[in-house]
Amino acid sequence: MASKKVITVFGATGAQGGSVARSLLEGKRFAVRAVTRDVTRPKAKALRDLGAEVVKGDLNDAASVEAALKGAYGAFVVTNFWDHNSKEKEVCQGKLVADAAKRQGLQHVVYSGLENVKRLTGGQLEVPHFDGKGEVEEYFWSIGVPMTSVRMAAYFENFLALWKPMKASDGDYYTLALPMGDVPMDGISVDDIGPIVSSIFNSPKEFVGKAVGLSAEALTVQQYADVLSKVLGKEVRDAKITPEAYEKLGFPAAEEMANMCRFYQMKPDRDVKLTHRLNQAVKSFSQFMSENQGALKGI
Repeated sequence: MASKKVITVFGATGAQGGSVARSLLEGKRFAVRAVTRDVTRPKAKALRDLGAEVVKGDLNDAASVEAALKGAYGAFVVTNFWDHNSKEKEVCQGKLVADAAKRQGLQHVVYSGLENVKRLTGGQLEVPHFDGKGEVEEYFWSIGVPMTSVRMAAYFENFLALWKPMKASDGDYYTLALPMGDVPMDGISVDDIGPIVSSIFNSPKEFVGKAVGLSAEALTVQQYADVLSKVLGKEVRDAKITPEAYEKLGFPAAEEMANMCRFYQMKPDRDVKLTHRLNQAVKSFSQFMSENQGALKGI
């Protein structure tokens, strides 16, 4: 039997990379080279047990990136802005991988990208964790790497942490504070990216050179609140907060989140129908919350 083509998966012990690595291993069509900074982690061992080759690599270390891509057919690339909160660093990491992919002659890279909001809005809005990924997308294509960008919608997982409902000060109910007005916001569970990326690797002719906007569904803040009310058995209401009020909340990245929601109100392209075609088992917000309601037990 001919040996399988190798796909290198960066961030393989993280949320996106882990989902992609597991899905590719389940599909059995490709061999997986899982890249992680710490090969002794339990998640790294779990991938090894599933049949992955696990290698040590770091997006800040050019030699390790080059070695991780040597002889590979393709790669899944994800960078984590929140590791360092630096757009410049994220762009450096992305370009380093792009240059190595070009040198190694990779035939298909799937990059977890997002729009360059600053460029699209003529500098009116800056969303650094989007903008850097947008610059990296442009760079991959400009140097001629066969690349598909997958642009994830807002993570449903955020509703378990950053966006979890807060107890109202003036009554026995909870509020959901997201500055979206009445505009539906696309969402998806990060776990659902794996089968989508597998499908894209299986159909290079259809997807190379394209950006694919991913979304399980788009709901208004009140609709998200209604699902939370049903699952938690507690009344959750849309706080109806404005972006201006949100950016004054004072937590790190409040202004960035407000600008992200301003951009979401401009309805960037997220394709629900295509997302469901690429992963027929993609979870709705209601399904996701039913499976994860334990995470909000203490609210």
